[in-house]
Amino acid sequence: MKNHNYYVYILTNYTKTVLYTGVTNNLARRLYEHRYVDKDSFCNKYRCYYLVYYDWFRDINQAIAQEKRIKGWVREKKIHLIKSMNPEMEFLNDLIEKDPY
Repeated sequence: MKNHNYYVYILTNYTKTVLYTGVTNNLARRLYEHRYVDKDSFCNKYRCYYLVYYDWFRDINQAIAQEKRIKGWVREKKIHLIKSMNPEMEFLNDLIEKDPY
């Protein structure tokens, strides 16, 4: 059985005033795309390039369900989730952005 990797992630802008939640099968590539490829996107408009949270799933349906749950939450609940993994809300991009392709 092939292992699949899916990630639910939350990005923010430099001042941490905007949150964006997404799902992908390649986190490094998606971070790159948010910054350099998707010029008319929400992330580009609000400069949400900084990874503060991610979670790994083997099943795409579980990942999509979690993304939808998070998107339905109020900001305070999202912040609580982020801080459960990343208490200082540090930017985690350096842990992920090695070779996007």
